[in-house]
Amino acid sequence: MIDITRPIYPSVPVWPGDTPYCYELVSRIVDGSSVNVGKLTTTTHLGTHLDAPWHYLDTGEKLESVPFSVLVGPCRVVDARGQETLSVDFLQKVELAERTLFYTGQPNNWPTFPHHFMHVEPEAVAHMASRGVRLYGTDCPSVDPLTSKDLPAHKAFAQAGVYILEGLALEGVAAGEYELICLPLRLEGVEAAPVRAILR
Repeated sequence: MIDITRPIYPSVPVWPGDTPYCYELVSRIVDGSSVNVGKLTTTTHLGTHLDAPWHYLDTGEKLESVPFSVLVGPCRVVDARGQETLSVDFLQKVELAERTLFYTGQPNNWPTFPHHFMHVEPEAVAHMASRGVRLYGTDCPSVDPLTSKDLPAHKAFAQAGVYILEGLALEGVAAGEYELICLPLRLEGVEAAPVRAILR
């Protein structure tokens, strides 16, 4: 099994302006407590995470509506290094699967949050959906550019009914066929959640 989940640690980079990750011990054995207990403060878009449609569409599904059938099953990893944008032209040259993950060359550990990464052209989303893609995975932090406000790719994914998995750790993973196991935290009424993602 190959772990394709980004590690979470103090000072892990998050989207600029988003809630930073913080782990704090609130009960310590060394201080006389019977157990060690911590608390977390974080963004729901931490590291490797699944977007629910409600994140980018006010009438969209929340996290609990995302079916397991999308998150577990055969998948394909595509080497997309060198692509500034994901275009129909590029997609016509590669094999796709119901669950397709794109390795763009992002490192598994970000020393700082990346400001430049491959984004997705809306036409490419429609093309993927027409070829049966239901889950789009990427090692990038977003499917739209960092400075985008209208989020055309996110909206195209919503219209096409394709779910978005962002922030994968695909460095060192060979292109090809795998089984994906991607399980988000069982949070209800939210727009996203960190996941543990594994290829087998």
